[in-house]
Amino acid sequence: MATRLTKLQDELKQAHELARDPDPELVELARDDVDRLTPEVAALDRELGGLLIPHDPLDDRDTIVEIRAGTGGDEAALFVADLLRMYQRFAERQGWTVETVSLSEGKVGGVKDVVFKIRGESTFGRLRHESGVHRVQRVPATETQGRIHTSAATVAILPEAEEVDVKIDEQELKIDVFRSSGPGGQSVNTTDSAVRITHVPTGLVVQCQDQKSQLQNKIKAMEVLRARLLDRVLAEQEAKRSQQRRAMVGTGDRSAKIRTYNFPQNRVTDHRINLTLHRLDSVLEGDLDEIIDKLREAYLEERHDA
Repeated sequence: MATRLTKLQDELKQAHELARDPDPELVELARDDVDRLTPEVAALDRELGGLLIPHDPLDDRDTIVEIRAGTGGDEAALFVADLLRMYQRFAERQGWTVETVSLSEGKVGGVKDVVFKIRGESTFGRLRHESGVHRVQRVPATETQGRIHTSAATVAILPEAEEVDVKIDEQELKIDVFRSSGPGGQSVNTTDSAVRITHVPTGLVVQCQDQKSQLQNKIKAMEVLRARLLDRVLAEQEAKRSQQRRAMVGTGDRSAKIRTYNFPQNRVTDHRINLTLHRLDSVLEGDLDEIIDKLREAYLEERHDA
């Protein structure tokens, strides 16, 4: 690849030199070569640069995804349901599996918050740049004046943490058990199988009620807790690095608005890379490859320049 890049760069240099020739026909041919070779050299340079960047072993991990309703009330909860479906469809397209850890339903068919795990090849590497605030603009079904409302949801993408990554002292945990509940708080379980774990030093709280037994729910909740603790460590490390570089894509800042989904215009815009696609309908059906690929390219380019 490096040999081919050098060869193309030499050809491009020669084409630029010929473009200054007094012969108009030769100049026209040279300009055609410049137009053809320039994007090819740039693409090959990016590809080679990506190979020179050390592989992040976290990219190979399974992923824990948390989506929570933000501003917008019931509309925000409906948007969470849309995002959940979008990521489930994307996972299906990749041949990945999705396991629900916990889900709290809203009043009108939406979802207040959901935590789920995605298993498959390099799931975190593909999804890591989805963290942040996702914003939706659309006319709610209850809106009689046709006004567009703006709502938001927060997405957190966490790499699955192994026990060697994070040491948790059982004495620092407060564990509560309760009965699983469905919409409106109705009991869907006659035993205290749901588990809530509080990590006292950090104040992090996780809970799981979707498994059949208390033990299974505790295991799932501990997986989420380890992932959140690992994410805190990674965020601190990234914050130190980002002080020394621009960090356009790589910060994973949960408070940053990263993407807008505009229903009236069938438009989705990722604000970090100024990418706009006029096919929101297909994106919500899980067709995320173009967005994710371009975010990955920007991330690698940023790391290469750092």
